[in-house]
Amino acid sequence: MKLVFASNNKNKIAEIQQMIPSGITILSLEDIGCLVDIPETAKTIEGNAILKANYVSENFGYNCFADDTGLEVEALEGAPGVYSARYAGEHKSNEDNMNKLLEELLFSANRNAQFKTVIALNIDNTQHLFTGIASGKIITEKKGDKGFGYDPIFQPNELNKTFAELSMEEKSKYSHRAKAIKQLLTFLQKNYQ
Repeated sequence: MKLVFASNNKNKIAEIQQMIPSGITILSLEDIGCLVDIPETAKTIEGNAILKANYVSENFGYNCFADDTGLEVEALEGAPGVYSARYAGEHKSNEDNMNKLLEELLFSANRNAQFKTVIALNIDNTQHLFTGIASGKIITEKKGDKGFGYDPIFQPNELNKTFAELSMEEKSKYSHRAKAIKQLLTFLQKNYQ
């Protein structure tokens, strides 16, 4: 079975490919000749995942899945949320985003946060949604050099380490994306094996 993953993010593709059974081949947007940056204009994480999956299905005709992920911080009423990747501005880096978040939480006692991943799967003209959540907190300084995005400042509840201090294999036991992918895989194995 071939499934398009509506992404060109090499980190995400590597993380997902590692969890997918050998009978399923994952194609990236680049693999199918989709070279546009699919607009993420929805107001919710779910909405952006749906937009990306629908774009691939409608324009290229493939069974596909798309994900969107956001970091939701309790003290900031769910921000950065859907704007996680561009929290410090459109052309800013992961470093800038983390620095802005740390600055905003400088005097906050409540550092509870969660990563949320929603996967929209379009298969056989039907759409299915899968949601994975990793609850934890934002620590006060960056730790670790693995992972990407906000990983150096996010510590899951189950551990005394940040996501950036974990190997990809360790992270996949706790991560929001891994939880959503496991739901996706269970669905595929049940219905398409």
